[in-house]
Amino acid sequence: MKNYLFPLLVIIIALSSCSKKVVPFAATNKVYTTQTDSLIAVVQKQDTVALLDSLGKPIASEWVGTVNFNLRKPNYVIIHYTAQDSLAQTLKTFTLVKPQVSAHYVISKDGKIVHMLNDYLRAWHAGISKWGSVTDMNSCSIGIELDNTGKQPFAPAQMNSLLLLLAQLKKVYNIPTNNFIGHGDIAPPRKPDPGILFPWALLAQKGFGQWADVEQQPAPEGFDYVTALRLIGYDTSNLPAAISAFKRHFVQSDDSPVLSCCDMDVLYNVYRKY
Repeated sequence: MKNYLFPLLVIIIALSSCSKKVVPFAATNKVYTTQTDSLIAVVQKQDTVALLDSLGKPIASEWVGTVNFNLRKPNYVIIHYTAQDSLAQTLKTFTLVKPQVSAHYVISKDGKIVHMLNDYLRAWHAGISKWGSVTDMNSCSIGIELDNTGKQPFAPAQMNSLLLLLAQLKKVYNIPTNNFIGHGDIAPPRKPDPGILFPWALLAQKGFGQWADVEQQPAPEGFDYVTALRLIGYDTSNLPAAISAFKRHFVQSDDSPVLSCCDMDVLYNVYRKY
């Protein structure tokens, strides 16, 4: 009888361990909840300002809650590629503290959408960047990462999910058409994503970003292309990088830092829409 007890115990332990449901990222989800709870506590504080005058005497102050407020809503969508080998690798990166990077959404090649951060919260996806006069893009944008190494076409299922997500975000937050841009647009010297293979023309057809007209007007003689790039939104402090970024987005035949006559016509037609 004793000979049967050990195998029986092994089977019971194995079955009991299998019965416990393993929740992926349970630990990081718990951290997320803890951190959002702490943010709620900060928002709910009703402390008055404590200021002193030139003589060191306290300035009279009190708290009176206004009834007219809401959350700050995102006004831009920034599209990235992950430059990693798989969705699993990206999710691991975004759930580790050390890399200090995150995004609101990650979309896999098969179209699965992973929502990683509430849209009203500030993700760390843009880094050092600038678009127009905005120098803190993280504070006003939603970051979407596409599972792609940057060297391959974007899968149809992935693009379909992206378009559906963009439509939802545009409707909910009333995001302007011009404000759907790429990481490479806002950080030309540092980042190329979503890259020269990304179908920006398709997005523009659906109302997410701009594209040059099929029948283009030629750029006039003496066209100030530097000012045009700046008015679109590009940071021209590094002009070659800005030109390359523009071409990756709107030309997509090459990203050399030189504007040909055809490139200049594209720039002129795009600039007129901004």
